[in-house]
Amino acid sequence: MRPGKLCGAAVVVALAATACGGSGTGSDTGTDKGAREPGFPVKVADCKGVTTTFRSAPRKIVTSNAAALEMLLRLGAGDRVIGTGFPPHEGALPGALGAQARKVPVLAKSVIPKEKLLGSGADLYIDTFASMNTMGRAGDAPTEDEFTAAGIKHLYLASTACAPMAEKPQRDLSGVEGDIKRLGAVTGTSRRADALVAGMRAKTDRVHRAVGHLAPGKRPTYFFFDYDAGTKQPVAVCRKQVANAVIGQAGARNVFDGCDGDFKPVSWEDVVAKDPDWIQLGVRNRGDAAANAKAFDEAAAFLKRFPATKGLAAVRNGKFLRIGSERTTIAGVGNADTVEEIARTLHPDRFKAAR
Repeated sequence: MRPGKLCGAAVVVALAATACGGSGTGSDTGTDKGAREPGFPVKVADCKGVTTTFRSAPRKIVTSNAAALEMLLRLGAGDRVIGTGFPPHEGALPGALGAQARKVPVLAKSVIPKEKLLGSGADLYIDTFASMNTMGRAGDAPTEDEFTAAGIKHLYLASTACAPMAEKPQRDLSGVEGDIKRLGAVTGTSRRADALVAGMRAKTDRVHRAVGHLAPGKRPTYFFFDYDAGTKQPVAVCRKQVANAVIGQAGARNVFDGCDGDFKPVSWEDVVAKDPDWIQLGVRNRGDAAANAKAFDEAAAFLKRFPATKGLAAVRNGKFLRIGSERTTIAGVGNADTVEEIARTLHPDRFKAAR
């Protein structure tokens, strides 16, 4: 694999399984829990092609944030998670998943401090971000040598961590599916991973049958407004961000599909020049339905009163979608739900015709 190339969705699990998303810490990890499902050893390559071998499933896992935690919970490997950073808010996960998530020790409400991570006793750290430096903790990210010395293997979610250095834009959810399958292979839960991916594809296939044939010029334009990133200068989701795939799969056109990378600060003049047909009010989960509704109302109110945006047709006509940020911009099973929700909102007649 060439450096800088983002892996696709396919994961081959046999005596040796090769995928994309780990780092070259080199040591073996895990116990007989890997015998739950055949397929070990598993080889996983990181964004630059450096390979790590798992000879059995890890026993003690730390996750960098709620995205990786949720994947493990859905895979049935939540009992092996001994800590997380960026924990999910109350109500962010449904039913039993939420109850399980609340039992996971919170090592930090944001980025886990290096000393705490290295001293956690974990044998695997799953990292949603390319570097903790990007999360405002410059110099606090352990080096690969430090991970190795602590006996911790370091695995990335490729669809988010590797995206900025990818050669191609994210146009579908194959990167997210690949992450789920890689975690399934590493944790010995591949059958469950396959089932999760099949469920996602069933939803996106329904959408594709209804709107997949629409030519670019026939697709409504779409702006993801990250309200919580700040209102003085908007932040665009670019072509290599998961949200770009979500928007495109839903039969819309991301107005900032032309910018490279994953996120990019833009100006309100840029947004006005794009004049989007629809605007998603990207609000992060507040912990309960009432608080979320209030935040969505605040985001809409800002656009309606702000001089630069109040004249936009989407704002005047109330063409807003109230869909949370996390299941749009962070990899997870919920991405497929967002694809379907956007598509049904923008193209209701096409879904009726597709029945």
